[in-house]
Amino acid sequence: MRARSPSSPSATQALHQTIREVLRNEILSGKLQAGHQLRQDALAERFSASRIPVREALRQLESEGLVVHHLNRGAVVAGMNVQQLCELLDIRVALECHAARLAVPNMVERDFEAMDRILTAYAASDAVGEWAEYNRQFHLALSAPANNGRLRRLIEEYCLNTDRYTHVAMSEATGRDKPMEEHYALLAACRARDVDRVVRLLEEHINHTRKELLATARSQQAQADLPVVELS
Repeated sequence: MRARSPSSPSATQALHQTIREVLRNEILSGKLQAGHQLRQDALAERFSASRIPVREALRQLESEGLVVHHLNRGAVVAGMNVQQLCELLDIRVALECHAARLAVPNMVERDFEAMDRILTAYAASDAVGEWAEYNRQFHLALSAPANNGRLRRLIEEYCLNTDRYTHVAMSEATGRDKPMEEHYALLAACRARDVDRVVRLLEEHINHTRKELLATARSQQAQADLPVVELS
């Protein structure tokens, strides 16, 4: 993607927002992997921009935890350890459960149909990479009827930020069936307008992800600690 060079302060502002959104989507989709170097001169050339909007876009991505700066390497796509992921999942519980309390009383049939369409596509997909996207869409559809744009943006940020790290590990640990079962239970509780049940199921659903991540990390650590046996 190439953008026009800014000719005014407002154009500069719009350009750094465009650069941020493009890079953000590429990071969250996995196109730019953890550790990928984000060189300002290369990005400036790519977007036909000066380094000023590039630098501002990288600063904003850093504030979201998507980019980190290293002394010798400059800006790179951030990685995330299990502890950091668990912290983000704790935040997701707080945000999404609050949104659910606001959303469920406002839900109408088109909201239920939207969630059902997402789950139908989810169930039909055999591509692991698509599962995270359907999961993201379902959680955003669940919170949308809260009618709170700021809350939705926060949920989208933390939902996306964890999904780019967790969907492969979760798919390996649980497959598709368990998350799908939990999603359908959430949809049924929404249709029944049982707010307390929705909140309880949602908290359990997110915490299940947390537990599976910790279990996977323990298993990987145990494998790493196994002595190497040489066969003669």
